[in-house]
Amino acid sequence: MVFHHVPAQEVPGRLGVLLINLGTPDDTGYRAVRRYLSEFLSDRRVIEGSPLFWQPLLQGVVLTTRPRASGRAYERIWNAARNESPLRTITREQAEKLAQRFETSNVRVAWGMRYGGPSLKEAVHDLLRQGCERILCMPLYPQYSATTTATANDQVFRALMRLRNQPAIRTLPPFADDPAFIAAVAQTVRTARDEVLRVQAAQGREDEPFQKVVASFHGLPVDYVKKGDSYHADCQKTVAALRVALGRDEQTLPMTFQSRFGPTRWLEPYTEPYITALPAQGITRIAVVMPGFMADCLETLDEIGNEVRERFLEAGGESFTLIPCLNESPACIDLLEALARRELSGWL
Repeated sequence: MVFHHVPAQEVPGRLGVLLINLGTPDDTGYRAVRRYLSEFLSDRRVIEGSPLFWQPLLQGVVLTTRPRASGRAYERIWNAARNESPLRTITREQAEKLAQRFETSNVRVAWGMRYGGPSLKEAVHDLLRQGCERILCMPLYPQYSATTTATANDQVFRALMRLRNQPAIRTLPPFADDPAFIAAVAQTVRTARDEVLRVQAAQGREDEPFQKVVASFHGLPVDYVKKGDSYHADCQKTVAALRVALGRDEQTLPMTFQSRFGPTRWLEPYTEPYITALPAQGITRIAVVMPGFMADCLETLDEIGNEVRERFLEAGGESFTLIPCLNESPACIDLLEALARRELSGWL
């Protein structure tokens, strides 16, 4: 094994903060999407089955058809101005705005993706060149899962394995029910409700705009939870805290799970069938909040904002409000700064 030396090009002794998100293809074309999906779905943290069985199926079947369908979905949400996905745009802006909060300190901020680019190896090397000798890794997943937080940290550690001089490392723990996180998400719901109320008032209507606020999380195979993954428990913590913050209960703020892949049983109830069944129950005005995502992406903007919305309205729904993720909002940057300063304690 060859070990690399990444010399500091600026004053040494600095601290680094590394924001980590899932990743995105470089463009919406077949080759770029296939390359991205191949890396993502080859991760043994994501697909735990034997690669002897999975890889022929993935490379020969899944990646023959899925890249085209995913590419069309990315086209619907693509940031044409910057020729990149919203996830990449938002993650960059989160990092830039967080860096402004540390302008007068000895902290530098970088960002990277677990899959695709910019890679976490590139991000770690960038911080080393800026003189960072201690780095806080911040996977942007409020709820822990081996399929998200753990694999993000794994990839950072892989980069460290090839370094001759390694920096000291800390990793951000989950923040599923952190008061600042819950307050920020709850405020997005209130803000959206107020906006719908203003529209309704102009129409002379006084209906409750959100008969239900559906909290939709990314799904996970039930088998992973049975093996000890704490993701489901963390999702329950988030929803319980949101219900208190918004004065709602299990009926008016239910928890569902989206983005199921493959034939195995995943966490239930599944978001799409749950929502499309609501109009038949007299629930025609809903909002969907996705507190497992810190930035809007394919799963929020297209899967929920386009596909599930369309099916809900086709089923007789009247009003469907997509609650934006925290994205690069001041509340999000406040949260990231608070988390970073807490975890940098003793270093900063």
